[in-house]
Amino acid sequence: MESHKRILAILYIVSGSFQLLIFGGLSVFLSVLFPLIASEAGANDAWILELLGWALPGLFWILILLFAVPSIVGGIALLQQRSWALTLLLIMGCFKLFSFPIGTALGVYTIWVYAEVTKK
Repeated sequence: MESHKRILAILYIVSGSFQLLIFGGLSVFLSVLFPLIASEAGANDAWILELLGWALPGLFWILILLFAVPSIVGGIALLQQRSWALTLLLIMGCFKLFSFPIGTALGVYTIWVYAEVTKK
């Protein structure tokens, strides 16, 4: 069962890193794109673009803090055999169930590992 816990930890570190890369890249892209579009828009339309220019990148940073960072921290903690790590990854796995198809597979695998570990 230790090998499954190790695989799960590595999968969460990789998954969280990809989320961090994608959400961070989208945040930077949108924070550059919206001010450029706002500078070309008329005075009446520029305010909504400026609002979106800070709201959407902020949303992506919130997603990073809620999903990517706990996945990476939980994966590292599970590699270090912390007692709370598997519980954190179970919570993250429940959220990942909604991310079809890879997140769903990772969520199901997380639930299976948790069930096997707690069965003993």
